Amino acid sequence: MASESYPPPFRSLNNSTQIVDSDEKAYPVHDLEDPIPLLDLQSLKLGKQLGEACEQWGIFRLVNHGVPPTLLSQLRDHAETFFSLPFESKQSLITRPLSYFWGTPALTPSGAALHRKGSTLENINLVEGFNVPIAQLNQFQADNHIVASFSLVLEEYGKHLARIATTIFEAMLKNLGLDPIESKSNLSHSTGSVRVYRYPRCSNSNSAWGLDVHTDSSVVSILNQDDVGGLEVLKDKDWFTVKPIPNTLIINLGDMMQAISDDKYKSVTHRVKVNKNKERISICYFVFPGEGSVIRSSKYKPFTYSDFQEQVQQDIKTVGYKVGLEKFKISEAV
Repeated sequence: MASESYPPPFRSLNNSTQIVDSDEKAYPVHDLEDPIPLLDLQSLKLGKQLGEACEQWGIFRLVNHGVPPTLLSQLRDHAETFFSLPFESKQSLITRPLSYFWGTPALTPSGAALHRKGSTLENINLVEGFNVPIAQLNQFQADNHIVASFSLVLEEYGKHLARIATTIFEAMLKNLGLDPIESKSNLSHSTGSVRVYRYPRCSNSNSAWGLDVHTDSSVVSILNQDDVGGLEVLKDKDWFTVKPIPNTLIINLGDMMQAISDDKYKSVTHRVKVNKNKERISICYFVFPGEGSVIRSSKYKPFTYSDFQEQVQQDIKTVGYKVGLEKFKISEAV
């Protein structure tokens, strides 16, 4: 793809050094065949395997998910076509409620890119993408045929992902012994959004990061990655590579699920490394608690997702990074 399709600061990556500092990089990286727990959506009711994956990893690979392989291929083809457009065209073609971003994965509620305090061209994340609020797609009228056809495919994909997220969430509630009626509002399809990411190739891939170390703020995130790879997850102070395997989905637990579970389940810490030879495309679905839904836990003060989101955005602007659940933790008595 022509370099003109990239944001201007990305166009000279193969001749420069791009580093995003991370305290976690010192931990060893294990490139095992496939260390991530494998679960079958059709047998999540068995419970034990799901519970172990959520407690020990906070991430698992999903098979028999019911998303047609042809739809997954269409998504990747549409993503490649869109990202190949000139940078300026992508900025103008993506209009609300969709939003285009680059250099950071952090977005405001309206979808605008939120750059951290002290952000410079030397420490931005090597990623570009666009955010799609699935529930608002039926109100979206695209003038460009590339964006219009991609939106239709994303809308169909969103229906599958809402089904999968609900099935997984209900299985987790059952494992945790939580009342499904009381907890129903802690996951709302109306909050579901898809983000389509592209990570450029970079000759200095050993010190270049598409996304630096973070946890997702969601209840669950569902990742569809291409064949390039680059996702790494942290477990017990060791990094593990999440291999790309065709027709499987990766399920990440987010901060909201950790709080809902009273810290029994973990919000997985992860990062994305860029590749020196190939660019990478991934498509991730995020779903959150409904508006006004209060999360109650013995570990945290009662809060809504809006409270959490507001705190995260404030932290990014003031201290330069997401503090997350620690800001809502109940202090233990001395």
